Amino acid sequence: MLPSPYRTVAAPAEDEFTEKKSRFIGYIAPVSTEQEAAAFIEEIRTRHREARHNCYAYRLRQNNLARFSDDGEPSGTAGRPILEVLQREELTDVCVVVTRYFGGILLGTGGLARAYTQGCKIAVAAAEVLSMYPAAECALTADYGFYGKLQNLLPQYGAVPLDTVFEDDITLRFMLRQERMTSFAKALEEQSAGTLAPTVLEEKYYPFPAE
Repeated sequence: MLPSPYRTVAAPAEDEFTEKKSRFIGYIAPVSTEQEAAAFIEEIRTRHREARHNCYAYRLRQNNLARFSDDGEPSGTAGRPILEVLQREELTDVCVVVTRYFGGILLGTGGLARAYTQGCKIAVAAAEVLSMYPAAECALTADYGFYGKLQNLLPQYGAVPLDTVFEDDITLRFMLRQERMTSFAKALEEQSAGTLAPTVLEEKYYPFPAE
């Protein structure tokens, strides 16, 4: 059985704002390992070699890991505020880097914390957030006479169709939340008089649409 659902982002995203002449750019990306997080951080640092600070935080499902860095800002004013946004948003397998180009005006510790919090928030807002559910990729073969019933049954359980092959029989491939497998299989058995059952091809996480 796979673990609980989690929230992450679909793809890298970014946004920026200016606070008292300092330019803050928030970047977010999906990552699944420390190596991927380190590579993303280095990519942003390379892109912004002239920036005063590239502060970051990331959270991983792997070992329930969290890391952050103030990158030269006063302790606790940058990396931790970024991490706290990720925690409040319940995002994991993500890395955020907030780049700062210093504008010549000191923001103070409170101002810095608010600015880096905002830098993370706008990066999250710019991204597509996904809810990833433990799921089963299933296959099911039925005759043409049962196809109409399947078209009604699958949506009732939130199944996401992947493909359908029309040959002598019809073979459907679809994703289904693991928590619904038992009830779906039971309904299918009842409607087919015990002649049909789904075959689980693979268990993995899948981003089901909101219901």
